[in-house]
Amino acid sequence: NAYLSQPKSGAKLGTVIVIHENRGLVDHIQDVARRFAKEGFAALAVDLLSRSGGTGQYKTPEEAIAAIGKLAKSGVEEDLDSAVAYVKKQNFFNGKIGVVGYCWGGGQSLNFATKCRDLNAAVVYYGRNPDPLDSVQNIPCPVLGNYGEDDPNIMPGVEPLKAALTKAGKSFDIKVYPGAKHAFNNNTNADRYHPEAAKDAWTRTVNFFKKNLSA
Repeated sequence: NAYLSQPKSGAKLGTVIVIHENRGLVDHIQDVARRFAKEGFAALAVDLLSRSGGTGQYKTPEEAIAAIGKLAKSGVEEDLDSAVAYVKKQNFFNGKIGVVGYCWGGGQSLNFATKCRDLNAAVVYYGRNPDPLDSVQNIPCPVLGNYGEDDPNIMPGVEPLKAALTKAGKSFDIKVYPGAKHAFNNNTNADRYHPEAAKDAWTRTVNFFKKNLSA
């Protein structure tokens, strides 16, 4: 299952595949997809819990988090491959596909970029690095990263990621936001949301996709 949001113009625009956090395809991620559509992109937010019945069956965030933890890496990659194949068949497809992921999905975004040759842009919001890290040499597109400085689980990986991307000769733009925590983009989480960082990262992300996904 997936949530598709498109501009009303009917123009053939770049498509953004949106990868959710570790709570599944919740309303917040559907809202993110709609925001991309308002900026002129088609946006496909994939429910990576579909194989276990879909996000909607989980009564609490904790249940969804537990289910995410049981997902097979191969299944996630297959589902994202299926999303790319679906996009390629659509009338709105302009030949360009980008991927963006948040939290758990940020890690999946980077990992998928090491596997998929069809991507034209990859964005990671505070996600874990691919394992092994030198697999970034397989990324076929520019990378944009948005990280919160007050994110002790993720920040130790940022400098190694930059070093690996540099060594591989990849084009990348990584920014760390002082005072921002993990999940700073999630405006439904008052403890984590950082309006200034979220606004700047959104502008960076939209401009990055406009540059790399234009026909």
